[in-house]
Amino acid sequence: MQGACILATNHMSRLDVPLLFVVSPRPVIALVADSYRTNPLFYFLVKTSGSIWIDRAKADFSAVRLGLEHLRKGGMLGIAPEGTRSRVGALLQAKTGTAMLADKAGVPVIPVAISGTEIGMLHLLRLARPRFRVCFGKPLILPPIEREDREGSLQRNTDEIMCRIAALLPEKYHGYYAGHPRLKEILNSPS
Repeated sequence: MQGACILATNHMSRLDVPLLFVVSPRPVIALVADSYRTNPLFYFLVKTSGSIWIDRAKADFSAVRLGLEHLRKGGMLGIAPEGTRSRVGALLQAKTGTAMLADKAGVPVIPVAISGTEIGMLHLLRLARPRFRVCFGKPLILPPIEREDREGSLQRNTDEIMCRIAALLPEKYHGYYAGHPRLKEILNSPS
């Protein structure tokens, strides 16, 4: 994994971001919800990693600009396309921001599937050993966004990213993308 790229991951637990920092093959800067600013651990992680606070309540153009700058310098940017932590233990419908950033920066997207973290804190509190699984998919070069059908193109690319993440997860995590025609194609392809 060399050169600029986006790590697009599912998000089910507060453990996901620290876990991604630990297992990433090279330094990663993440877009982290500014609602975590009051959490001392997350504040420390964001400050020491150089990650970027993002305000999910609005179109945060400042965070997008900083993310694009990082990608244009050849960096790796971690994003949860769902835009928030899933509280249902499965994938939520993603927002189109990751596809938009990948298009603007002209970089590949690497799907990342994280599982086990949704019950990880419970295991840790019980002093039991948690079992996490992190799976990196093949880099995706997404088709360019078409000006004539911008929304449709962004949605198509977003669905591709999320179906690639879903394909790396056990079926119980497929959530919103369970039964998606593109996910079925990926799961049935011989690669």
